[in-house]
Amino acid sequence: MTEPERLLDVENLRVSFRTEEGLVQAVDDVSFHVDRGEVLAIVGESGSGKTVTGMSLMGLNRSANSRYEGRATLRGRDLLAASDADLRKIRGSEIAMIFQDPMTALNPVQRIGHQIVEQIRAHEDLTKAQALDRAVELMERVGVPRAKERLRSYPHEFSGGMRQRVMIAMALSCSPELLIADEPTTALDVTIQAQILIELDQLRRETNAGVILVTHDLGVVADIADRVAVMYGGRIVEQGTLDELFYDPQHPYTWGLLGSITRIDRDKPGRLPAIAGLPPSLLDPPRGCHFRPRCPHEFEQCVEVPKLEVRDPSKPGHCDRCWLSIEEKRRLRTVDGDFGLAAKKQAVA
Repeated sequence: MTEPERLLDVENLRVSFRTEEGLVQAVDDVSFHVDRGEVLAIVGESGSGKTVTGMSLMGLNRSANSRYEGRATLRGRDLLAASDADLRKIRGSEIAMIFQDPMTALNPVQRIGHQIVEQIRAHEDLTKAQALDRAVELMERVGVPRAKERLRSYPHEFSGGMRQRVMIAMALSCSPELLIADEPTTALDVTIQAQILIELDQLRRETNAGVILVTHDLGVVADIADRVAVMYGGRIVEQGTLDELFYDPQHPYTWGLLGSITRIDRDKPGRLPAIAGLPPSLLDPPRGCHFRPRCPHEFEQCVEVPKLEVRDPSKPGHCDRCWLSIEEKRRLRTVDGDFGLAAKKQAVA
């Protein structure tokens, strides 16, 4: 079997922001990789650091008040150490991003065609006519009807699903090697969600690009991802293949996420299970494991920060940050016959 080609390596990434209230550690010691043709899903609640991680790779949140540590190498080139001029050349051509809200990401006073053509010509030596022809091909590729005519439309003249297709077309206009999709199906109805996912998967297979899918929707993850990284409080708390995360979850936060999904093969519950409490403030995070204040299985050792490491030698790619033993995890993660988080505190030896 051919060894997959490594595209992106992120090692010990830390991103912090100085604010009037204090220092916000938005991303704390995050490490992962993406191979060519692979989809890595980064999941977690709002505020867990998913979007900041993606934007940091493109240098979109650089400012006088931000601080970066660690390494993020794209084919050997360190993105965190790259100058702003170098990043302008990389964005769009080598790394592209599908932003969460296309209505605010697109310029409302410029026609769709102009915005796509502008990006193409910024990276390639093409005439305006040649760039327009490619823009038409891209629009048709992502399923926009009457593409040549719609290039003269403004963003407000498109529906939410069509604007998202335009964002995908723009992101793919220069055939990037890495695509970061930040909540690409948010606020879309399930039919359009399915179409967007099919298009993303098809385009990934055709171009062999790596994809980082940022989402909180585990249904989307199950449909398209190869590997999954679960983030909480600015840290990755569990990472593994799709099957490992869904069938053998090792971190209590992952159990809570899986337990909060409605099962279509079961009777409708009276109330959807939820993880008690609120995500931590990154201005003043809890000591040790960030999930400790919400975890019913907390014990003395949890005041120390567990490393993200392999705890089951039989699964060398499956890592988590939890002090519980493998046997304790498999005993405690089942609630009423399914994966879930117990509602009450339990004493753990």
